[in-house]
Amino acid sequence: MRYAIHWTPARLTRIADVARGVRLFEIAPEGGAISAEPGAHLNVVLIVDGAPQTRSYSIVDADAANYRIAVKLCSDGRGGSAAMFRLEPGARLTVSEPHNNFMLEFDRSDYLLLAGGIGVTPLVSMARALRRAGKAYRFIHVARSRAEAALTGELAAAHATNYQPFYSREGAPLDLRAEIVRLAADGQLYFCGPMRMLEAGRRAWRETGRALSDFRFETFASGGGYPPEAFTVRIPRLGKEVRVSEHETMLAALAKAGVDIMSDCERGECGLCAVDVLACEGTLDHRDVFFSDAERAQGARLCACVSRAVGGAVSIDTAFRAKAERLGP
Repeated sequence: MRYAIHWTPARLTRIADVARGVRLFEIAPEGGAISAEPGAHLNVVLIVDGAPQTRSYSIVDADAANYRIAVKLCSDGRGGSAAMFRLEPGARLTVSEPHNNFMLEFDRSDYLLLAGGIGVTPLVSMARALRRAGKAYRFIHVARSRAEAALTGELAAAHATNYQPFYSREGAPLDLRAEIVRLAADGQLYFCGPMRMLEAGRRAWRETGRALSDFRFETFASGGGYPPEAFTVRIPRLGKEVRVSEHETMLAALAKAGVDIMSDCERGECGLCAVDVLACEGTLDHRDVFFSDAERAQGARLCACVSRAVGGAVSIDTAFRAKAERLGP
C-alpha cells in the first residue's frame, strides 16, 4: 500500500436521503474526527457477501466529531453501496483516518470543478476551500435529472453563481469544450464522475491544447462501457479456470481461487494489478485509467481490479508463481 491504514471503531450517527438513490451518512469515530483535506476519502469496513471488505468513499465534509459521506446505491456495483444502505443509525463501524489521492493545489488563478452524478462528493470540499481562499472557480455539476442530483440545494446556497447544475434529461447538454476555453491559461480542472464523461473531458482538454498534467481526476471503480456480467478467467500456466460473478472483480475472484495478484488502488489507476492477456473470447471492457487509449485498444494487458470480459472468457498470465515454480526443477 502507498500508506499505512490505521483503523478506528466508529458509530453511524445520522442518515439522510439527499437525492434519488443517494444517502448521506454521518459517522463519528471514537476519539473524534481528524481534519480532512479537500478531496480526501474515508475507508469503511463493510460486510459484503458475508465477509468483511473495505470500501472508500469521498468525504463531503468533517468537523471535530464526524465525517460525512454520500453514497449512491448501485445495482451493478460490487455490493458496498447495498451494504451501506442496509445500515441504520447507531450501527457500529470500523473506519480509517482520511487519506487523500486527489489533492487540490492552490497555486493557480482559476479552477473548473466538474462533477458527474455522485462524483460531486470530493468536489464539495474543494469548492468550499477555493471559496475560502478567495480563488476564482466554477463548479459544474452534471446529473441526469434534478431528482438524482445530490446536495444541489446546499451547493447553490454556498456558491451562488459559481455553481451551475446541468440536467441531461431536462435541457441543453453541457458544452464541455466551451467551458474549458473559458478557463484561464494557467487554470486547472478537477473532475470526478463516470468513465465516459472522463473520456469526453480528457478529449476536450486535449483539443484545447492544454497540458494534461492540469487535468486532475478521480474515477469510479464501477464505471465501464458495458453492463457487468459473469465471465470466466483462464490461467493456462496454472491450469486454473475461475468464474467471476457480475458483482465481484477479477482480482477478488482470483484471490479466492488462491491466485495472488499485487494491487493497491483497486480503482484502475495505479496499474499494479495489471496482467497479460493471452486470448479473449468476447470483448474486453477496460475500466481503468492507467493504460492509454492505444494500449486499451491493443488489449495486451488489463487491470484485474476493475476490467472485465463481456460475452465469454479471457485467458491471462500473471506474475504469481507458486513456490515450486519459483524453485524450479
